[in-house]
Amino acid sequence: MLGKLLIGIGLIVIAFGIASMIGERHQWFKLGRLPGDIVIERDGNTIFIPITSMIVVSLLISAGFALLRLIRR
Repeated sequence: MLGKLLIGIGLIVIAFGIASMIGERHQWFKLGRLPGDIVIERDGNTIFIPITSMIVVSLLISAGFALLRLIRR
């Protein structure tokens, strides 16, 4: 049971890493620079608040766990 869960989490992390690598090469998928992400730059300091990116990652993780739940049944 725990082994399957760890494998599932690992697959989700791998998928996120692949999507991140693809996003670096192509302009159509820039996770971390989506509309709704807040960037404040002042006097050489930068504050970055990735609200939209966090929502997208949360949805992907939730979908992954739902898929694992369906596979387990």
